Amino acid sequence: MIAMSLSRGHVELLQFLRDRTAVIFTFFFPALLLLLFGTIFGSESTDGGVAVSRIFTASMIAYGVLNTAFVTMGSGLAMDREDGTLKRLRGTPMPATAYLIGKGLLVFALSVAEATFLILMGVVVFDMPLPPAGHWVTFAWIFLLSTVACSLLGIAVSGLVKNARNAGAILNVPVVALQFVSGVFIHPMTQLPEWLQNVASIFPVRWMAQGFRYVFLPDEAKVTEIGGAWNLGTVAVVLGVWCVIGLVLCLVTFRWSGRDK
Repeated sequence: MIAMSLSRGHVELLQFLRDRTAVIFTFFFPALLLLLFGTIFGSESTDGGVAVSRIFTASMIAYGVLNTAFVTMGSGLAMDREDGTLKRLRGTPMPATAYLIGKGLLVFALSVAEATFLILMGVVVFDMPLPPAGHWVTFAWIFLLSTVACSLLGIAVSGLVKNARNAGAILNVPVVALQFVSGVFIHPMTQLPEWLQNVASIFPVRWMAQGFRYVFLPDEAKVTEIGGAWNLGTVAVVLGVWCVIGLVLCLVTFRWSGRDK
């Protein structure tokens, strides 16, 4: 099954790269937002003395992962289900697990490329220093948990998309909403009403962004976080729980065609 998964991942990557529109929107839209926010607010500093452009760079990695994993996975599955690709694959020796791992390899590769692109932009455009070596270990597990959780949730919600042509618009609604309430577009989160802070704390995006800020910002920047701490233990627990929730939802909702019997 490993060989089939790798083969499927290779096919998925080639298909994605041939779609120039998908490539542009996946990679350059988060970068464009970072450039706009960083340029507009870049001269400002927070109470911790950290440039706002650096905060946006760190937080925008969470947006990049969510946009790449959740939207790409969800819309890709919806399209494959609608055009009959999944139904045809069902008649081959390829199991659903190998197909989904292949999709996951595509998402992982794109997420790595997206995060690398955003980090390079932060370094080159906004003079963001790279973190110490120890922080990269933290980055690795936060990135991995974030990608897995968002991918699984993308698989789960793909079944809700009735028309693949509208998949991008439908899936981007929760993505954009969560960015505003999770400290990505608006930071510090304490500017938001307390009930919105509580709602955001339920979902993984708030903890993804906070974890990435820990990696790329100096320790004094934690004063702008809720409670004045990084809470990496909570970050790990919440992301791990959402990985489990996403897996359960996938097992319950995944189907090969629009009207599986």
